[in-house]
Amino acid sequence: MTEKMAEPRAEVVCVTGGSGYIGSWLVRLLLDRGYTVNATVKDLKDEKETKHLEALEGAESRLRLFQIDLLDYDSIVAAITGASGVFHLASPCTVDQVHDPESELLAPAIKGTNNVLTAAKELGVKRVVVTSSVSAIVPSPSWPSDVPKSEDCWTDEGYCKQKELWYPLSKTLAEKAAWEFSKEKGLDIVVVNPGTVMGPILPPTINASMQMILLLIQAGCTQTYENFFMGSVHVKDVALAHILVYENTSATGRHMCVESISHYGDFAAKVAELYPEYNIPRLPKDTQPGLMRSKNGSKKLMDLGLEITSLEQIIRDSVESLKSKGFLS
Repeated sequence: MTEKMAEPRAEVVCVTGGSGYIGSWLVRLLLDRGYTVNATVKDLKDEKETKHLEALEGAESRLRLFQIDLLDYDSIVAAITGASGVFHLASPCTVDQVHDPESELLAPAIKGTNNVLTAAKELGVKRVVVTSSVSAIVPSPSWPSDVPKSEDCWTDEGYCKQKELWYPLSKTLAEKAAWEFSKEKGLDIVVVNPGTVMGPILPPTINASMQMILLLIQAGCTQTYENFFMGSVHVKDVALAHILVYENTSATGRHMCVESISHYGDFAAKVAELYPEYNIPRLPKDTQPGLMRSKNGSKKLMDLGLEITSLEQIIRDSVESLKSKGFLS
């Protein structure tokens, strides 16, 4: 897939959450491929959401920004009107303590997804790409330990409620709601399930997954993410994966998007190897007991032509971006 500017296409697509970490990269690559993009933001008056998008090549003539609230159906309709495809990325993501799970995570994720899909169906959208997460695949402690996690695996909702793991619960329920909508209403939906997304930052703010590597470097974080971590993935690969499953009509179902299924200890050890000056703590080799490693986690996407960026390059691009943005010295 080329990054060179393409001839403008007649096709208009909508990207919800267009100002976010993944969304910004997706908007960039869609513009590079000649699409006209309707990108949504939370606040049109906030330059932290808009300025970096407006600076993208092709934005002046083929990018339109819309302010939406996921719980405000009419605002969603305005953004999707005229689009033949929708990429639904907008969903709350936090590593901070959640005080009100229903209003902070669950309602925006589930009701927001239903609102977007309802608008897409009513407006005649041909295909919707829903951004889910490996958080809708893990934690799944009852999955057989001798079988690598796959698209057939679903997060254990009861476990999440018991442990108050509200983010994976929100992603799981939102994705299930999308599949139920697709089944009932006949809307063509395809899903991407990214791992821990890292790499160059386009927005001026830092996202939750990049905070993870920052915390490891700055604070020597020794958390092992038991039952969670399945491997990192380059943000550009995630954006390309969305375009691949949109443009390839043969793409169906869920698509796990990870460099590999691996342990948090593997990631921390590679950061320590590449950047010894940061004194990364040594962690146990098997930080996720029962998680079988695999280099084939993204086979469905690789079969569509996605070339997965190596872990070393993911880490280098992440650290250098953190430095250039002033988050890391």
